[in-house]
Amino acid sequence: MAQDSRATQKGRFDRWFEVEVVQPMADFDDRKQEWRRLVSEFVGTFFLVLVAAGGGMMGQAFPDTIDRGAAVVAPGLMVMAIILFMGKVSGAHLNPAVTLAFSLRGDFPWRRVPGYIVVQLAGAALAAWFLTVVIGVSSSFGSNYPADGWSDWSAFTMEAVLTFGLVSVILGTASGAQNIGIVGALGVGSYIALAGLWGSPISGASMNPARTFGPDLLAWDFTGYWVYVAGPILGAVVAVGMAFVLRGYGGGRSGSGAAQGALYTEVTKPDQA
Repeated sequence: MAQDSRATQKGRFDRWFEVEVVQPMADFDDRKQEWRRLVSEFVGTFFLVLVAAGGGMMGQAFPDTIDRGAAVVAPGLMVMAIILFMGKVSGAHLNPAVTLAFSLRGDFPWRRVPGYIVVQLAGAALAAWFLTVVIGVSSSFGSNYPADGWSDWSAFTMEAVLTFGLVSVILGTASGAQNIGIVGALGVGSYIALAGLWGSPISGASMNPARTFGPDLLAWDFTGYWVYVAGPILGAVVAVGMAFVLRGYGGGRSGSGAAQGALYTEVTKPDQA
């Protein structure tokens, strides 16, 4: 009887501390739920640009309140938070260069690329509009332009190298060889902050065509914008090549899950981790 009592108590204890695995609703895996991904990317990019462009614009409106260190660290912290709260829905790309890299890697279906890029640009534009209305200064103060006295090519090289590092970190933490989730958020967010701390004086350390597009659109000043499209794309392509050298082909379960989120994830190479 005593053993039965202890077994009953143990069963109750196990149930109290058991982690419940909640299965997704049947329609959550329906392809019609693609809008969830798009909303996630739109909102995530909105908040990223809100912080990234907001630092420069707020500093212009309130002089001597936000230094360069705070302005470049804030986007890294925001990206960290966004990955944690919506990464499972859309993969938290927030960046056309990242979306292209995941597709080149084989972790993200090409048919989803146009929708992702459109909502990323739209989210960035809405953030720039919001900042312009609320703060009351030109969004050009929150954009990225090559530094005075430095050529577009210097800024292009900086953006390409910085994005190569960023996408390498993203692809690395999205592989079966590494941890994803919290560790991925820490890695990506930390890299963005560190890259901005040393690389921002020349190019602004955008590493993201959408992040620069939003403020440029509202200010209608696309000076040197090609730098912030071509540089990140080149860096992303090189990072995909490096990922192949280090880990072989993509398309495995971990990489696809990190790139696509949890909505009907497509795995092209299910035998790979």
